Amino acid sequence: MAKFELKLPKMGESVAEATITNWLKNVGDTIAADEAVLEIATDKVDSEVPSEVSGTLTEILFQVNDVVKVGQTIAIIETEGGSPAAEAPKAETAPVVAAVAATVEVAKEVAAPADFSGSDKFYSPLVKNIAKEEGISVAELDTISGSGKEGRVTKEDILNYIKNKGNQPVAAVAAPAPAVAAPVTPAPAAQAVPVSVNGGDEIVEMDRMRKLISKYMVESVQTSAHVQSFIEVDVTNIVKWRDKVKNAFEKREGEKLTFTPIFMEAVAKALKDFPMMNISVEGEYIVKKKNINLGMAAALPNGNLIVPVIKNADQLNLVGMAKAVNDLGNRAKAGKLKPDDTQGGTYTVTNVGTFGSVFGTPIINQPQVGILALGAIRKVPAVIETPEGDFIGIRQKMFLSHSYDHRVVDGALGGSFVKRVADYLEAWDLNREI
Repeated sequence: MAKFELKLPKMGESVAEATITNWLKNVGDTIAADEAVLEIATDKVDSEVPSEVSGTLTEILFQVNDVVKVGQTIAIIETEGGSPAAEAPKAETAPVVAAVAATVEVAKEVAAPADFSGSDKFYSPLVKNIAKEEGISVAELDTISGSGKEGRVTKEDILNYIKNKGNQPVAAVAAPAPAVAAPVTPAPAAQAVPVSVNGGDEIVEMDRMRKLISKYMVESVQTSAHVQSFIEVDVTNIVKWRDKVKNAFEKREGEKLTFTPIFMEAVAKALKDFPMMNISVEGEYIVKKKNINLGMAAALPNGNLIVPVIKNADQLNLVGMAKAVNDLGNRAKAGKLKPDDTQGGTYTVTNVGTFGSVFGTPIINQPQVGILALGAIRKVPAVIETPEGDFIGIRQKMFLSHSYDHRVVDGALGGSFVKRVADYLEAWDLNREI
């Protein structure tokens, strides 16, 4: 018998960790090669981790809601035959476990159980359990330097802390503290579940994705000084041209030609004309992005939002843009997006017109500095200028709503950018080949 370490696989260049959301197998279950063992989540994308081998699941090293780094061992699978060399990493943790056991009794005698409700920092359930078992107070835990994302304290950080703490003289740990009453700060009460007053209301907890969206949206409003510019666009030529070519396009390419790739093409061109809209903000520094990667906000069937990204959008022709839009949109609806599909966006477009909205004031997708909302296309009466004079006619029009970060984008740039998008759309060639 041999032991195989199931590790968290690499899921994209910019993805360094994931949260375990569900174990599909329990200890003792038989697993086939390529069979899913657990479900994980990175930002807004959920995916499964399959086993590379067949065998029996003998050990689960992380629990639901634990944050795991790429490359970390998350489970042990016992297989038939092979070399038992995979057991070696266990030996590396033996000194740490021994150090924990050696200090646990002393720690329990001198420290009260940790109350994490008064801490502003995030700690995973595993880290909290270790701290409680070892009698580490929340104040002491807050002093540990974390190596995880955004300085988060990981399992390795707290075990190393306990190991080093165990090497110190016990007398120093057990020394009596001065008889000075420390000020007591009341911990904030845990948020109570709402109670229906009339008994007929339904109380529903937010799912994981909705909690993330809520967090990101509030953080964006608190981070960026949002300001908006609006412009009305005559897209009559685009509507006529699409009606003329869409059937032939679908027959030739096997893809539907929607308005979205047409708008995306115009946005990519405008970003090339105004590179200071294709930036991000990091503290007091501006990062000018080399690539134009367009985020495409999409509503999921469950009502949540996701933003897949079209990489190097300025390098795609209209056919390529249509295929990219359809591919990402279809995979988003089917829940088949990969973590890297939502990473690296430099500017975002959202189509609020899909739901009949004329225009909207979208919230910036951090750390980007702008987002464009596409309103519904409507037939409206309009003044048409001709050499023979002006007259009233029916035109197809829509609103573009541009939200931008006033910390780094002033009205001149924000307004000029959305005007350039409108210019590209209104100058559409009715005879364009595709």
